Parts: sequence; structure tokens; C-alpha cells
Amino acid sequence: MGDFVKRNPDAPPGFFGVEAAGLRWLAVDGGVRCARVVSCDATPLTLERLDSVSPTPAAARDFGAHLAVTHDAGASSFGVGPDNWGGPGYFGPMSQPLPMSFTAHERWGEFYAYERLRPMADLAAPRLSAAGRTAVDEVMDQCLAGAFDDDDRPARLHGDLWSGNVMWTSEGVALIDPAAHGGHRETDLAMLALFGCPFLGEAWRVINPCTRCRRAGARGRDCISCTRCWRTWCCSEAAMALRLRPPRRAR
Repeated sequence: MGDFVKRNPDAPPGFFGVEAAGLRWLAVDGGVRCARVVSCDATPLTLERLDSVSPTPAAARDFGAHLAVTHDAGASSFGVGPDNWGGPGYFGPMSQPLPMSFTAHERWGEFYAYERLRPMADLAAPRLSAAGRTAVDEVMDQCLAGAFDDDDRPARLHGDLWSGNVMWTSEGVALIDPAAHGGHRETDLAMLALFGCPFLGEAWRVINPCTRCRRAGARGRDCISCTRCWRTWCCSEAAMALRLRPPRRAR
């Protein structure tokens, strides 16, 4: 059927380049399969074509096991971009990409507050009520205070792991459209939980057995997803209100 070509003549500089770099960086031995990059130029990106099949519990368990390997491949710091990429970062749909910082931090909370929550809250400001912005600011304060920091080293993240970027194929799950960076593995898990994923419980059983990670979808790492929704798809503030409340640290 030929290759799959993504084309956008109005793409900002490096938009397709960082996507290609991310797919290559995520394609580690034993990790989740990623769409193979055929070629990449300034305005088009050519990938192998993936044929979809229906998801199954067994495929979801395999996805979880491989995703754990991808995460464990690691990154040098929280916030860094893919290896061998020195350009800008982006995430969001091709029609409306949003800037994504690749500034490195030693602590996850500091990285997330300064490089994710604050920029996205600023972008979402026209659609955030005063109470909504206060809720985000409270989560930022908790992040900066180290409330969510732990001993987990920076993981190698897909970074935009909603269900639309999880392709179920006859050879298992394949990932597309990454916003790859070094971060906390719970960020990928929170995206899957927030936007839904077939047989997610099956995948979670083998991604990481700790209770903290199985609760990822209800913690502060959802906030970047929520503010992105406001900015990009204008989701209801009321529908996200509970997820924006400062969560208590798991004990």
C-alpha cells in the first residue's frame, strides 16, 4: 500500500525533524515498536504505513511490558529532548503545534512546573477561570516543593501517549506522533488514563507493579494534559476540575 506521508507546508522549523528524532530515540531493543522513519524533510515526513487491527487483552499486556522497557531506556535529565536533536520541541496536532521546552532539570517537579505547567497555563489563560488558574498554580507549588519527586530516574517518554497515538497492529502496538523527552514514566501512564486506552488495566499490570504508578491518572501529572486540552480542543473546565485539584502525595 506504500508509505504514509505527513505533509504540512506551514509546519514550523524542526516540526517533522523532532518527530523523526523522537521515533528513532524511542525505538529501543525490546521496547514498544515505533513507526519506522523512511525519510524526513522540512515539510513532509514519510513513515512506514501501519495497518490497524482490533486491540486484545494479550496485545495490551505485551504493550505494557514493552513500554516498561522503553521507559527504562532512560534519559540524561528531566526535560531533555531526543538524542542527536538540537532543535526545538513541539507537541499537539499537526494543524496547531504547541512549543515544548527541552530545558534539562535535575528534579522532576522543577522541570514540570517551569517547562510544562506554567507555559501551558499561560497559553490556556483565556479559557481558564480564576479558580482554574489558582488550581494549576497550587499544583505547581507542590511540584516545586518536591511533593511528587521520588527516586525514579528520568524515563524515556513518548510524551503524547493518548490512545490516538497507540496503533494496534498484527505485530503488536506501534507508537506514532511522539513528543519524546526525558521525564517521569507516570506522565505517559497519566495520558493513557486521562484519554482512555483499550484494556488499559491489562497493560498497567505489567508496566509497573507499584500502586503509585497504577494511580497515575489521578495525580498531578494530568495537569499538563488538562491545560493542553483547554488550549487546543477547548475542553470543558468543569469536566477537568477534579483532576486539577492538588493531589495528596501517595504514601
